[in-house]
Amino acid sequence: MENWDEIRTAFQVARLGTVSGAAEVLGVHHATVIRHIDSLEGRLGVKLFQRHARGYTATDAGNDLLQVAQVTADQFDQLSGRLHGHGAKVTGELIITSLEVFSPLIAPVLAQFQADHEDLAVKFITDTRVFRLEYGEAHVAIRAGRKPDDPDNIVQPLYTQRMTFYGTQEYLDTHGPIVMGSDYAGHRIVGSTIEEPRAPFNIWMKENMPADRIIYRASDIRAGGDAVVAGIGAGFLPMWWAAQCPNLVPLCDPLDDWSSRVWLITHVDLHRTAKVQSFTNFLKASAKDWP
Repeated sequence: MENWDEIRTAFQVARLGTVSGAAEVLGVHHATVIRHIDSLEGRLGVKLFQRHARGYTATDAGNDLLQVAQVTADQFDQLSGRLHGHGAKVTGELIITSLEVFSPLIAPVLAQFQADHEDLAVKFITDTRVFRLEYGEAHVAIRAGRKPDDPDNIVQPLYTQRMTFYGTQEYLDTHGPIVMGSDYAGHRIVGSTIEEPRAPFNIWMKENMPADRIIYRASDIRAGGDAVVAGIGAGFLPMWWAAQCPNLVPLCDPLDDWSSRVWLITHVDLHRTAKVQSFTNFLKASAKDWP
C-alpha cells in the first residue's frame, strides 16, 4: 500500500468511531479524514465503513484493515524507540485475551499495571476461541491446556492451575468424601457440556466418572462453580477459586493429572514492543504470587 497516511487515518476512524475523534488524534482537519477514507475505499474498491448519524462503524473489510494496521502501528512504535535510542513509551491500546475463569487473577494485575502507565488503554477480552495474534486481534493471550505450537508465537509458562473436587459442607455431610477408584455411588456430580474435552480434569471426568453420576452439566468452570456453590452437587474447581468461597470444602486430595498448565503467548513480531514486554514481565512477576 503506497499511502500509509490513509491507512493510519482509517485505523483511527475504526478505533474511535468518529471522523472528529480521528481528526483530533491525528492533528488534521476533519475534511482531510473524510478525503483519506474516500480515497482509500476508492483505491481498494471496497467499503471500509458504514456511515450513520452517530459516526462510522467498520465493515468486515474495515475490521480486517484495523487488525493489520494495529500490528503495523505497534511495529512503528518499536522502531521509533530503537531509532531514538530508548524504548518506546507504554501508551496506546493493549489487548489481552483469556478465559473468563482467570479474570479474578488477572484484573488486579491489570489495575496495577494501568496505574503505573496512565496513558495506556486496556482491552481485556474473555473468550474460549483462539484469537489470531498475527492479525492483531490481541497483543497477549493467556491460555490453558496443551502447549500451543504455532511457530510464529512465543509461548512461555505462566502458572499451573491445580484442581480438585469441591462441595458444600452440607454436601460433604450428606454424601461423604470422594474416594478415588470407587464407583462414586451416592455422589451427585457437576460435569461439563463439552463433548471432546481438552482440559485434563475434564478428560479424567469423561474417562473415569460414570455418566449416571453426572446430574448437572455446565459449559464452563465459572458456571460449574456456581452450581457447586448452590449445593447442586460436587465438581472440579480451581483451588485458588474455591478458596475464596467460605462455604466450599475439598472432597478429596488433588491429583497431578487434574492440573492445567497456563501459557503466556505473544506474537514474534510484537513480542519486543515496549507495552508487550512491560506487561508480560509484570504479569510473570505477579503470577509468582498467585495461589
